[in-house]
Amino acid sequence: MPWSRIISGIIAIALALVATLLGGWYFTIVIAVSIFLGQLEYFNLVQARGIVPAAKTTLFVSQALLIICTMDGSLADAVLPLGGTFICFYLLFQPKMATIADISASIMGLFYVAYLSSYWVRLRGIGSAAVSNIPLQGYWPNSWNEILDPKNLFALPPGFTLTILAFLCIWAADIGAYVVGKFFGKTRLSDISPKKTVEGAAFGIAASVAVAIAGAYYLQLPKFLFTGAALGLLIGIASLLGDLTESMLKRDAGVKDSGQLIPGHGGILDRTDSYIFTAPLVYYFVTLLLPLIK
Repeated sequence: MPWSRIISGIIAIALALVATLLGGWYFTIVIAVSIFLGQLEYFNLVQARGIVPAAKTTLFVSQALLIICTMDGSLADAVLPLGGTFICFYLLFQPKMATIADISASIMGLFYVAYLSSYWVRLRGIGSAAVSNIPLQGYWPNSWNEILDPKNLFALPPGFTLTILAFLCIWAADIGAYVVGKFFGKTRLSDISPKKTVEGAAFGIAASVAVAIAGAYYLQLPKFLFTGAALGLLIGIASLLGDLTESMLKRDAGVKDSGQLIPGHGGILDRTDSYIFTAPLVYYFVTLLLPLIK
């Protein structure tokens, strides 16, 4: 593995951890920048197929969605239908008549890149307002003992611990699938991504389940074995499907990477594809299923 890939990966992980710890508007800004850059890459893929989406309008609506998510997550779901309607109105009054592909690509850009990813903001925001201690609704520990000492676990923002657990599961799935697939993979998983193997995918999902069970035990989630296994399975599968979906988009556009922003990794979408479908599944698992289990 080239050093550029390792160094850029370490920097990205450090940025993600600091932003997740801070939460509030700090976390929203990082997600907003990622979504903006990811949508630019997505629209480049779309335009490579001769499609003309409402890129600027979709970018604007997406940023508005993140602002609303941070202010009041309960209103965020209204943005998708309203934003989609606004995008359609915009395309209706263009000098050149819009096609079905133009409309579909624009709505997909809003839903796939922005709306699904906005669930990370909602997840991180769970229980965060009560422990906010710095401006812009952020949180910063008075000492690192607040984070490292298990006795202080329940004093931390719940959204922080849950988001970190989800990140760890995704990283375990990605690393496990990469290592096992590279050295032991024999059976091709899909023609969409020829390098992915059944062995790598299975081990990646298993690694996600193992990390989730350990995390569920540490966070004292109810029935931690069942809860951790279910959560890890969801994250492992969603991470894999997100990766394959982005590979399908790139294959259709005829490119290897969605961009060249991150040395050794490609574009933003190449690095965040595993997170897109994961966010809403984790959020609803935590907010809908966990209360039922309790």
